[in-house]
Amino acid sequence: MTNIDLGRPLQGDVVELILDDHRRFETLLRDLRDSSQDRDAVRRAFATLHVAHAEAEEKYVYPKLRTKGAVGAHEAEHGEEEHAEGNEALLAVLELKGTDTQAFDDAVEELAKVVNHHLTEEELTILNPAREEVGPQVRAELGEQFATERNHQIDADCGTLTNVRKIVAAARKDGLLDDDEDDD
Repeated sequence: MTNIDLGRPLQGDVVELILDDHRRFETLLRDLRDSSQDRDAVRRAFATLHVAHAEAEEKYVYPKLRTKGAVGAHEAEHGEEEHAEGNEALLAVLELKGTDTQAFDDAVEELAKVVNHHLTEEELTILNPAREEVGPQVRAELGEQFATERNHQIDADCGTLTNVRKIVAAARKDGLLDDDEDDD
Protein backbone atom coordinates (compact mmCIF):
# COMPACT_ATOMS: atom_id res chain seq x y z
CA MET A 1 0.00 0.00 0.00
CA THR A 2 0.98 3.60 -0.42
CA ASN A 3 0.41 6.86 1.43
CA ILE A 4 -0.13 8.74 -1.83
CA ASP A 5 -3.79 9.74 -2.13
CA LEU A 6 -5.42 7.87 -5.01
CA GLY A 7 -8.88 9.22 -4.25
CA ARG A 8 -11.77 7.13 -2.97
CA PRO A 9 -14.82 8.21 -4.94
CA LEU A 10 -17.99 6.32 -4.08
CA GLN A 11 -20.18 7.70 -6.87
CA GLY A 12 -20.35 10.24 -9.65
CA ASP A 13 -20.63 10.53 -13.40
CA VAL A 14 -18.41 7.74 -14.74
CA VAL A 15 -16.90 10.08 -17.36
CA GLU A 16 -15.83 12.54 -14.65
CA LEU A 17 -14.46 9.76 -12.43
CA ILE A 18 -12.37 8.38 -15.29
CA LEU A 19 -11.11 11.86 -16.16
CA ASP A 20 -10.15 12.43 -12.49
CA ASP A 21 -8.04 9.28 -12.65
CA HIS A 22 -6.49 10.40 -15.94
CA ARG A 23 -5.36 13.63 -14.25
CA ARG A 24 -3.96 11.54 -11.35
CA PHE A 25 -1.99 9.43 -13.85
CA GLU A 26 -0.49 12.59 -15.35
CA THR A 27 0.53 13.86 -11.89
CA LEU A 28 2.03 10.51 -10.91
CA LEU A 29 3.97 10.31 -14.19
CA ARG A 30 5.33 13.81 -13.54
CA ASP A 31 6.37 12.69 -10.05
CA LEU A 32 8.00 9.53 -11.47
CA ARG A 33 10.17 11.75 -13.67
CA ASP A 34 11.16 13.95 -10.71
CA SER A 35 14.31 12.62 -9.03
CA SER A 36 13.56 14.60 -5.85
CA GLN A 37 10.38 12.53 -5.28
CA ASP A 38 10.14 9.18 -3.49
CA ARG A 39 9.98 7.43 -6.84
CA ASP A 40 9.52 3.99 -5.32
CA ALA A 41 6.38 5.14 -3.49
CA VAL A 42 5.18 6.89 -6.64
CA ARG A 43 5.61 3.80 -8.80
CA ARG A 44 3.72 1.69 -6.25
CA ALA A 45 0.89 4.25 -6.23
CA PHE A 46 0.88 4.42 -10.03
CA ALA A 47 0.78 0.61 -10.26
CA THR A 48 -2.14 0.39 -7.85
CA LEU A 49 -4.13 3.08 -9.63
CA HIS A 50 -3.36 1.77 -13.13
CA VAL A 51 -4.48 -1.78 -12.34
CA ALA A 52 -7.55 -0.71 -10.33
CA HIS A 53 -8.65 1.76 -13.02
CA ALA A 54 -8.17 -0.67 -15.93
CA GLU A 55 -9.88 -3.56 -14.14
CA ALA A 56 -12.91 -1.39 -13.27
CA GLU A 57 -13.18 -0.07 -16.83
CA GLU A 58 -12.94 -3.51 -18.38
CA LYS A 59 -15.38 -5.10 -15.93
CA TYR A 60 -18.11 -2.42 -16.07
CA VAL A 61 -17.50 0.60 -18.27
CA TYR A 62 -16.52 -0.90 -21.62
CA PRO A 63 -19.22 -3.63 -21.61
CA LYS A 64 -21.98 -1.15 -20.62
CA LEU A 65 -20.90 1.40 -23.24
CA ARG A 66 -20.99 -1.39 -25.83
CA THR A 67 -24.50 -2.51 -24.87
CA LYS A 68 -25.64 1.12 -24.99
CA GLY A 69 -24.15 1.48 -28.47
CA ALA A 70 -21.85 4.32 -27.39
CA VAL A 71 -18.74 2.42 -28.47
CA GLY A 72 -18.18 -0.49 -30.78
CA ALA A 73 -16.36 -3.74 -30.14
CA HIS A 74 -13.21 -2.38 -31.76
CA GLU A 75 -12.94 0.60 -29.39
CA ALA A 76 -13.53 -1.55 -26.30
CA GLU A 77 -11.03 -4.21 -27.43
CA HIS A 78 -8.51 -1.54 -28.36
CA GLY A 79 -8.90 -0.02 -24.88
CA GLU A 80 -8.19 -3.42 -23.33
CA GLU A 81 -5.12 -3.86 -25.55
CA GLU A 82 -3.86 -0.45 -24.45
CA HIS A 83 -4.41 -1.36 -20.80
CA ALA A 84 -2.34 -4.50 -21.42
CA GLU A 85 0.42 -2.43 -23.05
CA GLY A 86 0.31 -0.05 -20.08
CA ASN A 87 0.60 -2.97 -17.66
CA GLU A 88 3.51 -4.37 -19.66
CA ALA A 89 5.32 -0.99 -19.54
CA LEU A 90 4.44 -0.73 -15.84
CA LEU A 91 5.92 -4.16 -15.19
CA ALA A 92 9.23 -2.99 -16.66
CA VAL A 93 9.22 -0.06 -14.20
CA LEU A 94 8.27 -2.25 -11.22
CA GLU A 95 10.91 -4.90 -11.96
CA LEU A 96 13.82 -2.45 -11.72
CA LYS A 97 15.61 -2.48 -8.36
CA GLY A 98 16.67 1.15 -8.13
CA THR A 99 14.91 4.33 -9.20
CA ASP A 100 18.02 6.43 -9.86
CA THR A 101 19.30 4.66 -12.96
CA GLN A 102 19.15 5.33 -16.69
CA ALA A 103 17.22 2.08 -17.04
CA PHE A 104 14.55 3.44 -14.67
CA ASP A 105 14.36 6.72 -16.57
CA ASP A 106 14.03 4.84 -19.88
CA ALA A 107 11.30 2.57 -18.46
CA VAL A 108 9.40 5.59 -17.09
CA GLU A 109 9.67 7.31 -20.48
CA GLU A 110 8.14 4.25 -22.19
CA LEU A 111 5.41 4.01 -19.55
CA ALA A 112 4.54 7.69 -20.00
CA LYS A 113 4.43 7.28 -23.79
CA VAL A 114 2.07 4.29 -23.63
CA VAL A 115 -0.20 5.70 -20.91
CA ASN A 116 -0.44 9.22 -22.37
CA HIS A 117 -1.35 7.74 -25.76
CA HIS A 118 -4.11 5.70 -24.11
CA LEU A 119 -5.49 8.62 -22.09
CA THR A 120 -5.75 10.79 -25.19
CA GLU A 121 -7.31 8.09 -27.33
CA GLU A 122 -9.76 6.98 -24.63
CA GLU A 123 -10.91 10.55 -24.01
CA LEU A 124 -11.51 11.02 -27.74
CA THR A 125 -12.98 7.66 -28.79
CA ILE A 126 -14.67 6.34 -25.63
CA LEU A 127 -15.44 9.19 -23.23
CA ASN A 128 -16.79 11.60 -25.86
CA PRO A 129 -19.28 9.02 -27.18
CA ALA A 130 -20.18 8.13 -23.57
CA ARG A 131 -21.03 11.80 -22.93
CA GLU A 132 -23.07 12.05 -26.12
CA GLU A 133 -24.82 8.67 -26.25
CA VAL A 134 -25.40 7.70 -22.61
CA GLY A 135 -27.78 9.53 -20.28
CA PRO A 136 -26.85 10.93 -16.87
CA GLN A 137 -28.71 8.16 -14.99
CA VAL A 138 -26.69 5.39 -16.66
CA ARG A 139 -23.45 7.35 -16.27
CA ALA A 140 -24.20 7.73 -12.54
CA GLU A 141 -24.97 4.00 -12.13
CA LEU A 142 -21.81 3.18 -14.04
CA GLY A 143 -19.87 5.65 -11.93
CA GLU A 144 -20.91 3.86 -8.76
CA GLN A 145 -19.95 0.44 -10.21
CA PHE A 146 -16.62 1.81 -11.49
CA ALA A 147 -15.80 3.47 -8.14
CA THR A 148 -16.78 0.38 -6.12
CA GLU A 149 -14.64 -1.97 -8.25
CA ARG A 150 -11.74 0.52 -8.34
CA ASN A 151 -11.78 0.86 -4.52
CA HIS A 152 -12.09 -2.92 -4.10
CA GLN A 153 -9.01 -3.40 -6.30
CA ILE A 154 -7.08 -0.75 -4.34
CA ASP A 155 -8.04 -2.41 -1.04
CA ALA A 156 -6.79 -5.74 -2.46
CA ASP A 157 -3.39 -4.09 -3.17
CA CYS A 158 -3.76 -4.86 -6.87
CA GLY A 159 -0.55 -3.09 -7.91
CA THR A 160 1.95 -5.56 -6.46
CA LEU A 161 4.75 -6.83 -8.69
CA THR A 162 3.33 -10.36 -8.40
CA ASN A 163 -0.15 -9.27 -9.47
CA VAL A 164 1.08 -7.11 -12.36
CA ARG A 165 3.19 -10.05 -13.59
CA LYS A 166 0.07 -12.25 -13.44
CA ILE A 167 -2.02 -9.67 -15.35
CA VAL A 168 0.63 -9.25 -18.07
CA ALA A 169 1.01 -13.03 -18.43
CA ALA A 170 -2.77 -13.39 -18.80
CA ALA A 171 -2.87 -10.58 -21.37
CA ARG A 172 -0.12 -12.33 -23.39
CA LYS A 173 -2.04 -15.59 -23.23
CA ASP A 174 -5.22 -13.81 -24.35
CA GLY A 175 -3.40 -12.31 -27.35
CA LEU A 176 -3.74 -8.71 -26.11
CA LEU A 177 0.02 -8.19 -26.38
CA ASP A 178 1.14 -8.85 -29.94
CA ASP A 179 4.82 -8.01 -29.64
CA ASP A 180 4.93 -4.46 -31.05
CA GLU A 181 2.40 -5.29 -33.77
CA ASP A 182 0.22 -2.22 -34.09
CA ASP A 183 -2.99 -2.93 -35.95
CA ASP A 184 -4.10 0.68 -36.31
